[in-house]
Amino acid sequence: MTDKSKSYGRHNVRPNLSPTPLLKDQNYVSNVWTAKVVTLFPEMFPGTLGYSVLGKALQNKLWSLETINLRDFGVGKHNDVDGTPSGGGPGMVLRADVIDKALTSTTENLNFQEQSWPIINLSPRGRPLSQVACEHLANQNGIILLCGRFEGTDERVIDKWNMQEISLGDFILTGGEIAAQALIDSVVRNIPNVLGNELSITNESFNDGLLEHPQYTKPSDWDGQKVPKVLLSGDHGEIVRWRNNQALEITKKRRPDLFKKFKKKLHDLPITSLHKQKKVK
Repeated sequence: MTDKSKSYGRHNVRPNLSPTPLLKDQNYVSNVWTAKVVTLFPEMFPGTLGYSVLGKALQNKLWSLETINLRDFGVGKHNDVDGTPSGGGPGMVLRADVIDKALTSTTENLNFQEQSWPIINLSPRGRPLSQVACEHLANQNGIILLCGRFEGTDERVIDKWNMQEISLGDFILTGGEIAAQALIDSVVRNIPNVLGNELSITNESFNDGLLEHPQYTKPSDWDGQKVPKVLLSGDHGEIVRWRNNQALEITKKRRPDLFKKFKKKLHDLPITSLHKQKKVK
């Protein structure tokens, strides 16, 4: 197989033929934001987090990642981590005593406070993850993530550790590892210097309560479709107005719930850009 560099913007990136390993020196670094992941499958990390700008930031110690193998705290000769549901039913449930030991070990070397080290149980019954929550989590010392498996987690350990329950949406995953990587990705990109250009964050969907405006690039005429003239005009004021109008229209059409919240937030401001825009050819 030929190893050719691919160009992504101004950076040349060589395609990896295997997942980036979690380097030993990438474990907990006390002075940077850290994600501690309690999982039955530590080999799944860093996974996607080891690539592109997040992987580079991890190598440069702008953030830190540590995995804790839940199996190490299992009970009995087989290191069991689960049990049958009390009251009967299908599947298995992660044991409270096993998780409690794992979390005790994870927090023993920290100046642990719930406010600065929130413990998150990734669960479909949790509150939906939002951009506001990601920005809040990025301002903590770090987070501890419990990757759920099977039918769920014993409620008693959730209560004891006052876990926050977060969901990626109204669908089911086999385990919490993919959700953990998605959550970490969304949080880490809010850490200063990770993305490089801070405007990359401020111009994205959800940052001002709206979905992002359409994006275009070269060529200006492709397959009979042209880039809107206003974007090629050089008039930055008109470009900003066009983008704001497009963001409003897209949000109104695709996410009326967000649009309603946005109007409520700006109820005392005239929203003159709600008029339907003519398509710029």
